[in-house]
Amino acid sequence: MAAKARRKIRSDATVGTVEKKLGVPAGTFRNADGRDTRSDKKLKNVRDE
Repeated sequence: MAAKARRKIRSDATVGTVEKKLGVPAGTFRNADGRDTRSDKKLKNVRDE
């Protein structure tokens, strides 16, 4: 049986939602300067940076 393919995470999801869904600790997503990314920021904006 083939492995199930993972779907790309929606660009309108927030950082906090994605952290919960993936089960990673808060603060996993970082800004370019090393600080935590705000949890209410959309992934589209994070990808554009």
